[in-house]
Amino acid sequence: MSSESTAGLAERVARIEARQEIEELKYRYLRACDQKDLEGFRACFVREGADIDYGELGAFATVDQLVGLFRQIALARDEQGHQVLDMHHGVHPEITFRSPTEATGRWTLRFRQLNLVDRTERVLCGEYDDRYVVEDGAWRLARHHFRSLWSLTRPLPEGYVVDEGGLL
Repeated sequence: MSSESTAGLAERVARIEARQEIEELKYRYLRACDQKDLEGFRACFVREGADIDYGELGAFATVDQLVGLFRQIALARDEQGHQVLDMHHGVHPEITFRSPTEATGRWTLRFRQLNLVDRTERVLCGEYDDRYVVEDGAWRLARHHFRSLWSLTRPLPEGYVVDEGGLL
């Protein structure tokens, strides 16, 4: 094998590995949302300078502002447990590399939320538009925009029972 084809193979393998790392980053982010893992959630983003827009939930000048919203909504509890329970599924990733240390991505979000204060269930479909950069040797979210495509909110049925299981 020539050194040129070896270099080409090495680049392709590096890109496959980087894509896998970016997908794992997104899955860690989604899991942190569902498991109410504040530290894991924060670790998915760059330390400073992130561009964050969550549509109806607002745009944020810093990740710390977003973490504040996460704390306020996702970690809110009453005597029965958490007031809001979420389920995030990211599907259909499209990842484009701009350089070995920068990439963009689009994902479709399938989202389900139980709001136990309002006694509603919300089902939503939306799109993430992300930019990823390597920071301290790991991929992080530098741009994170979300746009809702549609949603359905309905009352929880009479007599519903919620078991938080591992979130207690």
